[in-house]
Amino acid sequence: MPVLAVDEEGKALLAFVEQGTPGLTVVDDWSGFGQRTTASGTVIAEQVRLKPFQIFYTHRSYDRPTFAGPFAQITTAAIDLGIARAALADTVDFVRQQARPWIDSGVERAADDPLTIVAIGDLQYRLVAAEALLERAGRFIDIAKAEPTEDTVAEAAIAVGLAKIATTEISLLAASKLFELGGSKATQGRFNYDRHWRNARVHTLHDPVRWKYHAIGNYTLNGIKPARHSWN
Repeated sequence: MPVLAVDEEGKALLAFVEQGTPGLTVVDDWSGFGQRTTASGTVIAEQVRLKPFQIFYTHRSYDRPTFAGPFAQITTAAIDLGIARAALADTVDFVRQQARPWIDSGVERAADDPLTIVAIGDLQYRLVAAEALLERAGRFIDIAKAEPTEDTVAEAAIAVGLAKIATTEISLLAASKLFELGGSKATQGRFNYDRHWRNARVHTLHDPVRWKYHAIGNYTLNGIKPARHSWN
């Protein structure tokens, strides 16, 4: 089991501890309502004794420029984009096949409701924009991988931060709009559409997107490079 810790100087360490090691207790208390594999349950470590080869000084990985942080972040952004794609696809299908038009729209099909059409157009534009930012971020990561310098790594982190904002916002928006455009029928358990919102809401919490705005603003305004770690 990988255990993240800090030494006396406050620097990050990663210890790989065997299950059953005295002092290590895994509390199966994670009960998140979505994205099950992002579990963040409780683990208690009390006087756990380790051998030197079980300890990795992970902070040294970031003493020099590395694309590891942006690479880790782009994978989470890609997951959020996938959730958004699925939510929008289900919205389009439901509006075409199941939803009813609002009485004041004057149309017979929900797919012909002018306000629904506008909303779908807005979601599609935001989805395509997020896809473009994600692809753009990938190119910056490729550059940082080929030539990892202070500048290329910082630019990759900022590019991924922009993509992370876009994918976070569209995943949450698309998952919510599904019910707004589908109507009350879309909330029935047999469709299981709430999974999109639950997954998006839980997954996007692990790396708060509000700090992406800060990193981007600080870099743009003051030229300050983002801190190097797995969340940038």
